Amino acid sequence: MENKKLGFVILSISVVASVLAFSFMGALGRQTTALQCYPTSECQRVSSLISLSHIAVGLISFIGALGIYLLFFSTSEEAILKRLEHEKNMKIEGDKFELVLKSMDENEKKVLKAVREQDGITQSTLKFRADLSKAKISQILTDFEKKQLVRRELKGKTYAVYLTENF
Repeated sequence: MENKKLGFVILSISVVASVLAFSFMGALGRQTTALQCYPTSECQRVSSLISLSHIAVGLISFIGALGIYLLFFSTSEEAILKRLEHEKNMKIEGDKFELVLKSMDENEKKVLKAVREQDGITQSTLKFRADLSKAKISQILTDFEKKQLVRRELKGKTYAVYLTENF
């Protein structure tokens, strides 16, 4: 949340600087009107100050835009670190899953991938997804339960299959 505080401070400073710059420009405008600005050295000084004040307005606008960006659009370091941590955990889980898949045959791979894609998939749906017989699905799931890769919960006349937490 430090970025939001910094954005608020910068925005406040730019508002104060804007008020000062515009009041200075107003004073210069009144001075120009009072002098009726014929080509004299005094008018040239006022003219150069007016051009300088336009540059100041540009800088103040930039500072104000930076403040608005920090206040509303900038993500904090905490959010970035949290997102990076989440991505790292997802990659580790994917690597663990791929490592487990390497030790399996094709039928077991089909079943485990289908369970991972749809957590809580029923055995009857799993039979169609993996294109295997009911007996083969039951045998593979029993082996997976012994290895603590999946757990089955009774759901009507069939079972719902879930990946275990350590996976």
